[in-house]
Amino acid sequence: MIIGLGRFGGSLATELMRQHTEVLALDTRPKVVDGYADRVTHAAVVDSTDGDALRQLGVHRFKRAVVAIGTDLEASILTTSLLADFGVPIIWAKAVSRQHASILERVGAHHVVLPEHDMGERVAHLVVGRMLDYIEFEDDYTMVKTSPPAEAVGRSLSESALRSKYDITVVSIKRPGEGFTYATADTVVRPDDLLIVAGRSAYTERFAELT
Repeated sequence: MIIGLGRFGGSLATELMRQHTEVLALDTRPKVVDGYADRVTHAAVVDSTDGDALRQLGVHRFKRAVVAIGTDLEASILTTSLLADFGVPIIWAKAVSRQHASILERVGAHHVVLPEHDMGERVAHLVVGRMLDYIEFEDDYTMVKTSPPAEAVGRSLSESALRSKYDITVVSIKRPGEGFTYATADTVVRPDDLLIVAGRSAYTERFAELT
């Protein structure tokens, strides 16, 4: 179930349907709901701050819900609180600020995302660094996609000892025209390979700068 069909909620609904996941999509705007009627399992116009209206739609029986309301903070918070009161086991919620995220967590959201903030951080790392992609997890742990440094080319990962030198782990390697494969100690790095490297943010960024 997705509540709020703005850019974030709409994109999420479309992607979930592409993955063959049934989606109940809810929004207060009839025209928006009409636009998704043929693209999701079921779409309905509803005021998500109305507990009786949500219950009539069977919202309390859903195992997962996403509150994708971004512009109306009061509706976002009240909706999340209602879902928590219904006992929905997994609630994801979109926040537009750290303060908003904190409130959503306090009223019952199990997972909170800040799409604009998270994308801004990601792009900032890509702009100033040499990595081709960047994903940050909890506790300052990251995975980056980067080209191999010259010292690793033509050598196996055990020979170049990248892990001990730079405190990173080469997780996977992609060769032109092929998919990603798991890296092993015997994997020989080629100059046109792409590496997926994991480790602390400072270490993965330092390693990417070697390319």
